[in-house]
Amino acid sequence: MKYTLGEDVLTNNNEAARFNRALFQKNKTLVINLMSSPGAGKTTLLEKTVMALAKEFRIGVIEGDLATEMDADRIRVAGAQAVQINTNGGCHLDARMITKVLPEFQLNDIDILFIENVGNLVCPSGYDLGQDHKVTVLSVPEGNDKIPKYPVMFRRTELVILNKIDLLPYLNFDVKQALEDLSGINPDSQMLQLSATSGEGLDLWFDWIMLCIKNA
Repeated sequence: MKYTLGEDVLTNNNEAARFNRALFQKNKTLVINLMSSPGAGKTTLLEKTVMALAKEFRIGVIEGDLATEMDADRIRVAGAQAVQINTNGGCHLDARMITKVLPEFQLNDIDILFIENVGNLVCPSGYDLGQDHKVTVLSVPEGNDKIPKYPVMFRRTELVILNKIDLLPYLNFDVKQALEDLSGINPDSQMLQLSATSGEGLDLWFDWIMLCIKNA
């Protein structure tokens, strides 16, 4: 049987994703894959999440970046175990990368594992990491064109977080239009509006995580 390179890569990835998923389920670890373009606020959101939930839940974070441990260091200061994956130019994390770093965690001691993917609205959408949930962060400064211009990302996510809503009075962003665009591409997805910096709306995000834990 003949395979194209793309098919072969995804076949290997999906095998690793199945392995990861089985391991997460065995250890009853909730796994959330957090995706966005660069600068949307994923790390700040995770910092606030760790600080709010770490007393109740044991949290781990896998940080994906092209280089440096800057984001992982921020998460460690916030109070969670963090492992950095540097892709050295790669535009996304894949399941095999996740498999490789999982031994650094005691998964039976982790209730929630967040995977902060590389900032990119294209590549990460196509790779299953073995997660339970895919979440995409969209920020107000990015403007209203991101959902229609990157439909695959928003079609494959079950939750969109509209971050930096504290900037709405100062920027030309139409929330109603964003909701309509998301509904047109993915009617099963929902959008939470919040500001990780100011704290406005963060309770909606925390409630969503709690519901995921309850339904796991």
